[in-house]
Amino acid sequence: MWSEGRVPAHPTAEERPMKRHHTARYYVHRVKESLTTRVSKLICAVVLGLLFLIGIISFILWLSLRPHRPRFFVEGFSIPAGNSFIFYNVTARNSNQNIGVYYDSVEVAVFYQDDQRLGGAQVLYPFYQEPKNTTVIAGALGGAALNATGRAWEQIAADRARGEAVFTVQITSVIRFKISSWDSKRHRMHANCPVRVGPDGSILRSYSDKRCPVYFN
Repeated sequence: MWSEGRVPAHPTAEERPMKRHHTARYYVHRVKESLTTRVSKLICAVVLGLLFLIGIISFILWLSLRPHRPRFFVEGFSIPAGNSFIFYNVTARNSNQNIGVYYDSVEVAVFYQDDQRLGGAQVLYPFYQEPKNTTVIAGALGGAALNATGRAWEQIAADRARGEAVFTVQITSVIRFKISSWDSKRHRMHANCPVRVGPDGSILRSYSDKRCPVYFN
């Protein structure tokens, strides 16, 4: 009999913790499970790394091959006294590093105050523009290419006498981009170049070599 308040020095058999004994099959299963987890993680890491690398390469290729629109600048524009000719000088610049541009044709039209068409004509036939190249589109509209009314010329003369007259030179073309041996689909392109002339009929300096807005439809 134990005296009251005293604790036995050693736990009984029922109180001792039971030790678990695992078989060899259990440990083999644990090792296989650990290896499978590691292999799965390694495969996932490799796949994610490859996807990331492919994404980086695709992004770099997209940046290097992304076609930029041709850039147009009005270098010169004038309407001499008599209104029998309209002289224009526009440059088309291909700023792409590795992409050429096919022009199926080029038409130049001149508008007075945006909506009154003074005339226009096809001025260039199909040609190919190399990358990092500039093409000059220059000439004169006269004769049958001008169909403005006498009323329009009177308004132009009045505006010039007051200080300046407002015009728009519109370049219209159908273009294709050439990347290596691949050609893009055709795009109808418009460049609307705002122009103002002074009393002498020549383009104002602030509008010379000004970049024109370009859009497709």
